[in-house]
Amino acid sequence: MPAMSTLRRFRYVGPAEIRERERDSPAGAVIDHVDDLRAWLATRAPGEEPTLTYVVTPDGRLRVAERRSEHVACAGGQDVLAAGELTLAEAGPLRVVELSNQSTGYCPALDCWRALAEALLRVGLPHPDGFTFACEFRRCPACAERNLVKDGWLECALCGAELPAAWNFDDSPGA
Repeated sequence: MPAMSTLRRFRYVGPAEIRERERDSPAGAVIDHVDDLRAWLATRAPGEEPTLTYVVTPDGRLRVAERRSEHVACAGGQDVLAAGELTLAEAGPLRVVELSNQSTGYCPALDCWRALAEALLRVGLPHPDGFTFACEFRRCPACAERNLVKDGWLECALCGAELPAAWNFDDSPGA
């Protein structure tokens, strides 16, 4: 198991107004064991969708919240080791069937998989061997807009400037 201190931390890079709006929202439920997840799921209304917002906190703990929750709220405003969405199987044993790093608030790099995989193993939650939907994010060096790279197209959706080939939120404006 990698030491949590060796994993990259991602800070919130989304709109300040969302961070401020979510400041008093409850943090996501801490899931230390698969039974914690079962207990949390039992509090939801029947028929709730099986996709959840998740984060992995700097101490390696998994937190979950309803899908439409902001990641920054789920994280209690702190940095994360991973963020995205996970989908649980709707039938059979409790397990994760889909995983992503889809979070435009944290824009995590693909290497956040290590932290997520460790957290899911620690919890005892079966899951795929990697992201089933992997997002690549870049910050535009010209206008500082956050971009989701689609089909390898490295062009800013806002201003049309060329985007860097590598994840760049550590060294860019607004980071």
